[in-house]
Amino acid sequence: MKPKDLRKKIRRLEKRLQEGPKKLAKLKQKLHAVEATKAAKAKKKAAARAKAKPSRPIEAKKSGAAKKPKKKLNLSPERRAQLAAAMKARWAAKRAAEANAKAASGDNQHSAPPGPPPQAPENRPDGV
Repeated sequence: MKPKDLRKKIRRLEKRLQEGPKKLAKLKQKLHAVEATKAAKAKKKAAARAKAKPSRPIEAKKSGAAKKPKKKLNLSPERRAQLAAAMKARWAAKRAAEANAKAASGDNQHSAPPGPPPQAPENRPDGV
């Protein structure tokens, strides 16, 4: 490598090393400023919260946020019966599939179950 190139590289490296501490100090200063503002906001928020609810005793919060009550579905009796039948059929198919799986695993694991495989019930018989 040429001496001129080496001098140039050395000069650049020295410049970087001199700028490094300055950049580090600048970043640390920014970090302290951000932490200070964050602490100030938290303190201000706590004071506002204490001022807003001085008379209420502090209660243990339930897990999670306050949940909205479930909205009741406005179903006609016919549609409700239709959905109930579909759900019962689905549950029956699930029980049958579990029973078949247990019976098949108890007999011979490598043989196919006798007869055609059970068909999945239609979940929505009305086609909607």
